[in-house]
Amino acid sequence: MNAIRAESNPQRSLFRLLGACLLTGLVVAPALAQGVYRIVGPDGKVSFSDQPPPAANAGSRSGGVNTPVGAGAASPLPFELRQVANRFPVTLYSSRDCAPCNSGRNLLNARGIPYTERTIDTAQDSDALRRLSGELSLPFLTIGGQQIKGYSDTEWTKFLDAAGYPRQSALPSNYRRPTPSPLVEVRAEETVTPSAAPSPSTAQGRPAPAPTEAPVAPPAQNPAGIRF
Repeated sequence: MNAIRAESNPQRSLFRLLGACLLTGLVVAPALAQGVYRIVGPDGKVSFSDQPPPAANAGSRSGGVNTPVGAGAASPLPFELRQVANRFPVTLYSSRDCAPCNSGRNLLNARGIPYTERTIDTAQDSDALRRLSGELSLPFLTIGGQQIKGYSDTEWTKFLDAAGYPRQSALPSNYRRPTPSPLVEVRAEETVTPSAAPSPSTAQGRPAPAPTEAPVAPPAQNPAGIRF
């Protein structure tokens, strides 16, 4: 009887060990099934976690998005597109009656590129454009620190691809583009009307001659030197 009991104890221990391993596997398996998330931080560092990235839920809780080109957006940009736009913001410099500018704008819109547009309409705008690009040719495009003078479908596409912008539009359906604004903001100057002093002719009782108006030059349709 003692020999039979001695043999049954190892068997019972073995069954207990197998049961414990099976229970551990049932507990760990659901945790592994949740998956691991690959997270790319704003500084470009990659980390791994079993929790989804907080940026995926931050957009639904916030009323807008903090991007240099999304000021007029009604909804936040997708996470990957927002990262690219923050690293390589796109700015289009254009002018009225500029066919190449229209072609470049159409390319950006069709591809879903979030961008800011600055218009060149005055002499002050032209001076600022010359200091920025070194010449007066439009359109002028900047992608981050890269400057592109003139419009070329192939060249613009190449640099947009290199920056990481998607080839197909990923903008939300209710996205609104910012309104174009002048390169140089116009500020209204206060005019001071000097008090009119009586002329000698008026003081002596003789009517003063009517002032003559200087001829007004017609407004310029295109700043001097702008090339399309």
